[in-house]
Amino acid sequence: MSKILWILAFLLLTFVGDRLGGLLLNSIVERSSFRYSRLYCDAAGADILLVGNSRGLSFFQPYIEEITKKSTFNTSYNSMPIDLARVIVDDYLDHYSNVEKVIIDVTLCDRSNPQLINGFMPYAKFSKRLDSLIHDNNPTAYYASKISHLYRYNNEIFQRAAFYQYKVNDEDWLIDRVITDALIEEVTQVDYRIDLVKLEELKKIIRRAKREGIAVTLIVNPYFPAFRDRMKGLDEFIQTVEEATQMVVHDYSKVITDPIHFGDYQHINKAGSRVYIDLLHQDNIF
Repeated sequence: MSKILWILAFLLLTFVGDRLGGLLLNSIVERSSFRYSRLYCDAAGADILLVGNSRGLSFFQPYIEEITKKSTFNTSYNSMPIDLARVIVDDYLDHYSNVEKVIIDVTLCDRSNPQLINGFMPYAKFSKRLDSLIHDNNPTAYYASKISHLYRYNNEIFQRAAFYQYKVNDEDWLIDRVITDALIEEVTQVDYRIDLVKLEELKKIIRRAKREGIAVTLIVNPYFPAFRDRMKGLDEFIQTVEEATQMVVHDYSKVITDPIHFGDYQHINKAGSRVYIDLLHQDNIF
């Protein structure tokens, strides 16, 4: 009998510890200045909504705000897939009604990323859409997160939220290095293909924005010139997006040419972003 009581006591302590730990970690998420914490805690209103994967971080927010005098919010994250982006954009538009324009780097339509979707578990409690997406993406992980609240925070997204608990915000989250000579020399060995996935999710973002009177701009941010020359499928990718959406995709993939403005093959650095944003501003993209 005493053994059964010990087992029951252990299970009770485990349950209580899990719930208390979950509450503690959730409080960190809610206090964080990380972009998604601000989104779901009503601290992310902006005039311009920026959407993309890591290449969407090329929209360097401090400089955009400096030259346009408009506020920005960037939903972009490393390897962000379009289905996750669509959920986040829908949630954003539910929370904030002052958006004037949505700018989307359409190259986020080139991938699926089940692991990153699972990583957004810390924010599932704030969003029925996100909760449903996580369930559909990985039912096993979804139900594990319901059993153990601590499980929800065992991922990179929570680590980011914890880091930005002590920083003002993450609007300058863009690489600040120059591409190395070694990488430049190795570009001839790169074989990179871009393919479309889940184009319907992009169309849903566009339809939602237009329904609410929000202007939408589709764009392709810069690639390192020699890398861009070796990419396969990008022109066809752009054409397919244009045909499906009946919108022009503004192709800026070749506009930045000086290596000093790149951090790697797919990302301009902060200096390059300033040059790029000047071009976008000149073309009335904002």
